[in-house]
Amino acid sequence: MTDFVRFLAAWALLHESADEGWKAAIARGRAQSPGDAEAGPDAFVDGLAALVESEKERLKQELAQQGDQGHATRGEDAALAAQVDAVRFELAELRGRIESLQASIDALVAQKGD
Repeated sequence: MTDFVRFLAAWALLHESADEGWKAAIARGRAQSPGDAEAGPDAFVDGLAALVESEKERLKQELAQQGDQGHATRGEDAALAAQVDAVRFELAELRGRIESLQASIDALVAQKGD
């Protein structure tokens, strides 16, 4: 069990270090001017990190907008469900009247037969 916890601790430390390194690369990349990424591999990685971060933020916004549209769809689904329930109620009412009419006709036919 201790090895497993130590493994998770090592993973968390690595993740934390990588996260801090990533954040630093993004900050350096954002501070770059056009053409600075050609200064070497580190500058290229920093510029790329900044570009990836910008794209990630755009993706988050798109997903949030799609989530908002999903709520609208759920609202439309609720309205459609309400309409279906209203139609079901009307059909049940109509069915009840037809059954009542059929019972009356059956009673009239039974009286005429007597």
